[in-house]
Amino acid sequence: MDFLNAIVALTNFVMIPALAYGSQLALGALGVTLIYSILRFSNFAHGDTMAFGTMMTILVTWALQSWGISFGPLPTALLALPFGILATMALVLVTDRTVYRFYRAQKAKPVVFVMVSLGVMFMMNGLVRFIIGPGDQRFADGERFIIKARAFKEMTGLREGLAIKTSQGITVITAIVVVALLFWFLNKTRTGKSMRAYSDNEDLALLSGINPERVVMYTWLIVATLATIAGVLYGLDKSFKPFTYFQLLLPIFAAAIVGGLGSPQGAIAGGFIIAFSEVTITYAWKKVIRYIMPDNLDPDGLVQLLSTDYKFAVSFAILIIVLLFKPTGLFKGKSV
Repeated sequence: MDFLNAIVALTNFVMIPALAYGSQLALGALGVTLIYSILRFSNFAHGDTMAFGTMMTILVTWALQSWGISFGPLPTALLALPFGILATMALVLVTDRTVYRFYRAQKAKPVVFVMVSLGVMFMMNGLVRFIIGPGDQRFADGERFIIKARAFKEMTGLREGLAIKTSQGITVITAIVVVALLFWFLNKTRTGKSMRAYSDNEDLALLSGINPERVVMYTWLIVATLATIAGVLYGLDKSFKPFTYFQLLLPIFAAAIVGGLGSPQGAIAGGFIIAFSEVTITYAWKKVIRYIMPDNLDPDGLVQLLSTDYKFAVSFAILIIVLLFKPTGLFKGKSV
């Protein structure tokens, strides 16, 4: 029985949170890897693009709530999400037309695009803070849990309860649907095939009649969609704070690079590798160990390898190791 309690505790505090967090990172990393593979630069404004999309979704959510509109047991933010995506699409297209297009015409080096994206990042960050403020914003409503810990205990007779939040279930299901649609689009549609051809060989794609501006536009539209969905899912699961999304840039880039920058499959795998690494290393294992070890061997401390305050150090360490020993990543993306 104690072994079952240990399994439940492990599932409750490690497996499920890491699965949800990995799904969020995977969606974010997909946006980064699409920009890198098609537009050929590292977009450091991606975290703040996520923040902008989430902010617009929150503003529409508050408006819907004030009008008495809800989505039953599901978060109202899901109704507001399409409006957030549209607003983010408009923002990235305007940014591309007014900023990035000029540097594309100049055939600027990738390092120039990186510096430009840093400027865009600070502008977006300031805009989000100005509109919604720098503090925490919680916008989740509806039914909070799919399975409650008390109900699980009563049903199984175990001491340890299992709780699955609605936001975690929504995150995983949404990630599966979005990834499936993205791969279908890239592999089955004419536009998707054009984007892949442009990514593989720009000169050959141009000679075959592919319109580069159309490819660029669709890339930004997809990235805006992925960024907004990832940001909203993260905000529903935790909370929304502009600076947190700025910090998310590190694990998102780490996920993209670990999997192989430029590889969509790698971005997904990298997201889960980073998430499970962060959660596993920062979790206090005392509860699980107490179930499986004899009473006389109960640990005195928390048995925590690293404090949660330093969880981003895990991403940084993994990133450095991968860059040193396998710069193309697990799925052999483009070398950084």
